[in-house]
Amino acid sequence: MTDMKAFRLSENIATTPGKIVYQNELMQLIQYRPSTQEVRRRPLLIVPPWINKFYVLDLQPKNSFIKWAVDQGHTLFIISWVNPDQKLAEKSFENYMLEGPLAALAAIESATGERNVNTIGYCLGGTLLASTAAYLAAKGDDHIASATYFATLVDFTDVGDMAVFIDEQQLVSLERRMQERGYLESQDMATAFNMLRANDLIWSFVVDNYLLGKEHMPFDLLFWNSDSTRMPAAMHSFYLRKMYQQNLLAKPSGINLAGTPIDLSKIKAPTFILSTHEDHIAPWKSTYAATRLYSGPIKFVLSTSGHMAGVISAPGSKCGHWANDNLPPSPDEWFAGATPHLGSWWPVWDEWVTQLDSCRVPAREPGGGKLTIIEDAPGSYVRVSSAA
Repeated sequence: MTDMKAFRLSENIATTPGKIVYQNELMQLIQYRPSTQEVRRRPLLIVPPWINKFYVLDLQPKNSFIKWAVDQGHTLFIISWVNPDQKLAEKSFENYMLEGPLAALAAIESATGERNVNTIGYCLGGTLLASTAAYLAAKGDDHIASATYFATLVDFTDVGDMAVFIDEQQLVSLERRMQERGYLESQDMATAFNMLRANDLIWSFVVDNYLLGKEHMPFDLLFWNSDSTRMPAAMHSFYLRKMYQQNLLAKPSGINLAGTPIDLSKIKAPTFILSTHEDHIAPWKSTYAATRLYSGPIKFVLSTSGHMAGVISAPGSKCGHWANDNLPPSPDEWFAGATPHLGSWWPVWDEWVTQLDSCRVPAREPGGGKLTIIEDAPGSYVRVSSAA
């Protein structure tokens, strides 16, 4: 897809300065170095998907959501998931919650002294964040002060084009292959996603590179897209069956995690939902269903473009967005009453989260709290290639 030698982690991609301040079997936690003298009192935690690597949010300075958020004064932490092998075959969705966002929230409290954290979940990371928020709500735990979801499905009634991969016969075949290795090979997942946009992500390269003999062009987003990851067998089977096939997350107590029934209606934290108009992975009309599930105040914003480009649409880019403070029952009604805006949705989100907590404190350096520095960002987990 692109010139894979054109980019090197920490050199010209994923370059926002930070440190690894915590790690376990499933993830490393990055704390980014502040770029302002004062920062928001509440830290910000990003939970990315583990289907790909976190640095889609930190490609280059011009389109890095991470750098931009740090420059707005957020003490930003992000999970960098491990690229699992057969040793982690039995890691479940529950393990990803316990060793992912829950472990990160505890580590952030040790690092900053702050219990209440603003959170962001992207795609599958957002599905995990919603599950975690419901788990904490059932426990009466107030760690999550707000939740933002980027292109996230929690109601899987209509999954769009992905439905072609989720029938029983294909799931049985997939599970058989995963049992042999202990994981889903990264190329299997990458091929499935690319097939959803075959003209753009398969045939255009066949024509340009094979038939016409053109050289690969360096493109940061395609480099990231090619740097795919494996999926532990137990986790991926649970995710596909319980959510995609049976849609149990949207049903009260449909799923139990760590012995706790999950009910999304128990989530009362303020919620910001960002969806993308041309999304082929999390169709925006399906993501809108979440506005009927959570109990707290909700803001829904729709970005132009697709699943990745619509999210990393930095200020100054060509992307725009639609906004409507009303939340009618159907997405079509919402869109009919929405106002189109030129420019990025990023400042809209920052204004929203600022209204929840406008307090400022002196800038926090990684390693300045109770956690010690392990290594420089982006860390060692993200460097593990599935091709190795």
